[in-house]
Amino acid sequence: MTLPAPVRAAVERELTRLDGRDTQVSRVRAVGGGCISPGARIETEQGDRHFVKWAMPGDAPASLFTEEARSLRALNETAAVRVPQVRAAGEQWLLLEWLEPGAPRAGTWAALGRALAALHGTKADAFGWVADNFIGTLPQPNSQSARWWTFWAERRLLPQFTRARQRAFFDGGDQRAFDRLVGRLEELLEPADADGPSLLHGDLWGGNVHVTESGDAALIDPSSYHGHREVDLAMAELFGGFGAPFFDAYREAWPLAPGYDQARRELYQLYYVLVHVNLFGAAYVAGTRRVLQKFGG
Repeated sequence: MTLPAPVRAAVERELTRLDGRDTQVSRVRAVGGGCISPGARIETEQGDRHFVKWAMPGDAPASLFTEEARSLRALNETAAVRVPQVRAAGEQWLLLEWLEPGAPRAGTWAALGRALAALHGTKADAFGWVADNFIGTLPQPNSQSARWWTFWAERRLLPQFTRARQRAFFDGGDQRAFDRLVGRLEELLEPADADGPSLLHGDLWGGNVHVTESGDAALIDPSSYHGHREVDLAMAELFGGFGAPFFDAYREAWPLAPGYDQARRELYQLYYVLVHVNLFGAAYVAGTRRVLQKFGG
């Protein structure tokens, strides 16, 4: 595998600046798993290893990687969860610490559950973020709001549903069910205001957990903002892969208010299902309609 010449030049320039010595990339090995951009483990002539991912011009939004870097730095500053350190970022590339992969050990998932609860203890004064960012390659608006239900309606559900409706995935009946669902959000999401705005990973599915050679779990590919802590849990449950010890440890560290299993989990998962409609198409429409009818029918 080879790095695109502009990415290689930028990475070598940044490593030279950061390390205070002339640094050239000597080896590049492809790393699988990314569905948006290619990634690779690079090794320098000095033997240092790093991870780099990139996109060619036009393949991804210009600030995709710089916003991911912002999220990683925010998560790292909490010292609650393990994330790869950001070395440098540009409009078309992101250079990170290389974390050697390994296998889970006994206690890995429970430890991650406790770490996530600790991360969610990092609070803010309002729901939102200092900048808009992305979920996948889709825009994720983050203008701040004092009320969680309005943030979830206006910054999360409405933009994704509107995009999908404009692409003819949904019809007028779906629109009416969606509007009725939104009309119930203040009541259904009320406990979130008591919990307050927590720092979230924002895209916590199993593919964004990287187990290191020590058996510890690190989080990758965040799309962070301050929101209701249950959003991360709901996403973790949507596609599986975490297991009961993770959720049990989280709930032991920070119990959930009544109503999560009955309503809030699905209302939070709805956002990610809509994202999948917009990214991957009609296969996710039926799941969206089921939630629309359950809460807005």
